[in-house]
This record gives sequence, structure tokens and C-alpha cells, in this order.
Amino acid sequence: MSKPWLKYYDEGVPESIEYPKICIFELLDRSSEKFPKNTLSIFFGKNITYYQMKNLSDAFAHSLANLGVRPEDKVVLLLPNFPGYLIAYYGILKAGAVVVPLNPLYTESELEHLLSDSEAVGIITIPMFADKAASLAKSLNLKFVIVSYLSDFLPVHLKFFMRFKEKRMVAKAAFHGVDLINMAKLIRHGAAAFKPFKKDPDGLGVIIYSGGTTGVAKGIMLSHSAVVANAYQIAAWGQLTEEDRILAVLPLFHGYGMNVCMNAPVLAGMSIVLLPKFDPKQMVKAIHKYRPTTTAVVPTILTALSNLPNVEKYDFTSLKAVWVGAAPLTEATKEQFEARAKCKVIEGYGLTEAVTAIMANPYKGVHKVGSIGIPFPDVDAKIVSLDDGRELSPGEQGELVIKSPTIMMGYYKKPELTAEVVKDGWLYTGDIGYMDEDGYFYITDRKKDLIIVGGFNVFPSEIDEVLYRHPKVKEGVTVGIPDEYKGERIKVYVVLKDGVEATEEEFKEYFRQHLAPYKVPSEIEFRDSLPKNAIGKILRRVLREEEMRKIREKVHR
Repeated sequence: MSKPWLKYYDEGVPESIEYPKICIFELLDRSSEKFPKNTLSIFFGKNITYYQMKNLSDAFAHSLANLGVRPEDKVVLLLPNFPGYLIAYYGILKAGAVVVPLNPLYTESELEHLLSDSEAVGIITIPMFADKAASLAKSLNLKFVIVSYLSDFLPVHLKFFMRFKEKRMVAKAAFHGVDLINMAKLIRHGAAAFKPFKKDPDGLGVIIYSGGTTGVAKGIMLSHSAVVANAYQIAAWGQLTEEDRILAVLPLFHGYGMNVCMNAPVLAGMSIVLLPKFDPKQMVKAIHKYRPTTTAVVPTILTALSNLPNVEKYDFTSLKAVWVGAAPLTEATKEQFEARAKCKVIEGYGLTEAVTAIMANPYKGVHKVGSIGIPFPDVDAKIVSLDDGRELSPGEQGELVIKSPTIMMGYYKKPELTAEVVKDGWLYTGDIGYMDEDGYFYITDRKKDLIIVGGFNVFPSEIDEVLYRHPKVKEGVTVGIPDEYKGERIKVYVVLKDGVEATEEEFKEYFRQHLAPYKVPSEIEFRDSLPKNAIGKILRRVLREEEMRKIREKVHR
């Protein structure tokens, strides 16, 4: 089948791109040569230029090499969005090592599995997570823990109070008996003229984990060339230039944040306004003050901004476009935000197995509400039947499969699982949908039971695993329920052991102790029994259908 979507490309967006065979860090180094004085990062009013960031990452890479970090070693990032993230990310790559970005809000037990699975040699973190990092380093016998102080990157009027708090946190972490290395001191002793280690661009650059606990998490291996190609695709699609400015509120440890908010903007020579976490009021203040031309979000962020009290006093007119993905976007949410911000909300689609975004509605052209858009340059896509894999015609529902220069190398240490999803160069996404006559794609369901909470992936089996460790549980199951704000919320059904009693709050507190905040179920329902099939397997689908009926009945009342 031809590519009907090509005729809907914006003027200036090429059908194909010639991708340079370079390492990821060369995106920064090349832009440093082109735009040395351009501001790269803005963090609460303090700026770092491209030239400065290049030198800082060189010095850090040199220090890592002196610490014994060797090419192909895995180094974990437990960091929020701040300039230290960029220094660490590009510095690790310049040392020839592999970046393993993890969610710093994961519990210690979740992180322990991921650090062990990735065979990480060290951790880079901030004082807030230093205690957790030091404990993990001791139990796993890691080579080092490097601590980057946020206060090092703040303007003077914000610096001193934060520094006092951070020193107390680091002092507490030191009780684990692990040497906590100050990142700023490392950089001062590093050589800014360090020559980066240039590996084969088709080699491993980043491992991003798709889940969080034992037996579930998959390390998605991304090559340098795949990440670079995706950065070029995003920059071309958004027609990014050095005069643009992006507000980065999505976490950079997520594939979406990594390339849409960091690597593609760095390629274009843009400025990146960094926010360490999402806070609606802080975000609108940043838009008002720093006047970004674009930002990337998940639907829940749009909802939160639209419903923020007194939001009309903030100026959104600098925004030319807001990119949204990672969860379904409702028409009401899109319309409400566009009416307020007076800019286009552009829905797209991506998955970490292809780095991140690989299709979207056109930046300037035809935008179809409810559609995830059309494929980026050099991305081919089709819908195939679930039973025999044959290509389907427009309007027919099946599984979305894609081919792109950004496809992952595979799942880390899981060749059999890789073979199940990558076949003859095509990535089988597990998402169900259809393509219309114009080549626009739509997602209608998911083949798997993945739950997406506010843009973050949660596997029901992760919750089930924790649930079954509770001494009062006889059996139970986790289900994703549609939610207007988060896209989906987590509900757990529990059958208690005979003769015991429990409360919903008791179970929620239990989950808080063992899971990252966004994985904690919002609802616990106690039942006498659960629906099962003939062989005794609990039917998750039946429970979800029950909830869907309740939602429909509530709407029609």
C-alpha cells in the first residue's frame, strides 16, 4: 500500500531525512559550534549557554573515566529536570557508557531490581534521593554515588536556603557508609578539553525501563543512531529553530521527555526551560514569565491547567503549539485548552520501543480530532489483522505495526520477548486501531492490559505482585478504569482470607509503602469471589466491562 499521508505533510517537512551517523552527545557538541552563545537551559532564572554545557559535560565525562567508568558500563540517573540532568546525560555518553534513566520516585525495592537487571556500576542523583541511592549502592556494591546539588544551578537569591536543606539530606545519607561524591567538585577537576569516546552509532546508548518490579520490567535498548534519527524527525515535524523555546515539564527520564523536550530542541539550538516537577501554578507562571513557543504534555496536564483558578491572569500567547501524547486526548480537553491558550494542541503517538514520537497531526495542516496523526518522515505504518497478520484496508481494525530507523535494538537480556514484537523489521505495537482513507491513524484499544496513568505506564501484574504479598489476601486482581483526568486510574479487587477484616485505607497505605505514587490504586473493592474462566484464570476483562457499564449508566442518567 502507498503512503496516503504524504500529501498531508506541512510545507517544508521532507518525506525522508538524511541522518548523520553520529553519537547522541554530538547533537550537543554540533549545536555548541553553531550557537555557542545561545542559552541552552533556563532554571528558575539562571541560564547556561550551549558552549558552557558542552564544556561541563566534557569535564564530567573526564571525571567519570577517572572514576573507572568504561565504555559500555551502565550508569543510572535518579534525577529530576534541571541542568545537572543534561550534564550527566551527555557526560555519560561522552565517556562511552550507557545511560539508564530511572524514575527517582520509585521505591527502593523497585529500584533494586532495575539496578541489578541493568548491571549498573553507579548512580547519579540529587540530595533528596541520596539516602535511597546510598542504601542501594551499599546493598548492590556499586562503584559510586554522585550527588548533584540543585542549589548549584539556582540564582543567588534562591541558592542558600536550598543549599542548607541539601547538605542535611546528604549528611543523613552518609550514615550508610557510602562515599557520596559531589558532582560540582568532579567537574572542577575534570578536563574541559576531554575528547569524547566516539563509539559505533549503531551501538547501545540508552536503556529505558518500561515497568518497575521483578519479572515485569523490560529494558528497552536504544542505539545512538535511533535516538539521533528520532531527534531529527521531531525537529523536522515541529519545524524547530534556534529561535524557539520549549518548556520541559515532562520528566527527561521518560522517552517522551528525553527526545521531545531535550534531544530534538538541543539539535535545533533551542532554549529549554526546565521545571523539576509538574505543578500547575508553577507551570503557568513559567509560561507567563519565560514565554516558551512550545511545550509537550500529557492530557492530564492540559486538564489541570484549564481548571486552575485565576488562570486567565497568565499570558499564554507565546505558545505556538502544545504537543500532547502518552494517553488518549478527549475532544473536550483539547477544545477547553485551545480556547484558553489560543494555540493549537497537536496530538501524536509514540512508544519507547521506537524512542518516542513517531507520528502526529501536522503542525500547521489538517488536524483530525481523535486521531494520533500521520507517520513522521521515514516511518512506515500499517494495520494488520490479529489472527493472521495480513495488512488491512482503511477503516478495518487491527494491530498497529510500524517500521522506522528509530526501532529499538531489543529488550535487554530478553531475546525471546524481542522476537515477539519485532518481526522482519516491523515493530508490533500491541495497540489496536485503524487508518482512514487519508492515512490518519486512530487508536481504539490496547492489545495488552497496560494501564496508562497520567502518561506513565503501569503493568497490572506489578500491582498484583505486591497485592499477593499482603497477609490478608486470598486472591485479587488489578484493573485499569477510564478516568477523565488521568486517562486511567487503578482499581484493585480483593478477596480476603476467611475470618479476616480490612479497610480500603489500610490497603492504600500498604501500597504506598511498596509502590511509586502513581502506581498506588485509587480504589479498593472487597468481594467474596472474582470472575474466572474454565481453567481458573481471573478474568480481568469482565471486571473492566463491569466498570464500563457503570460509567455508561452514570452518563445516561
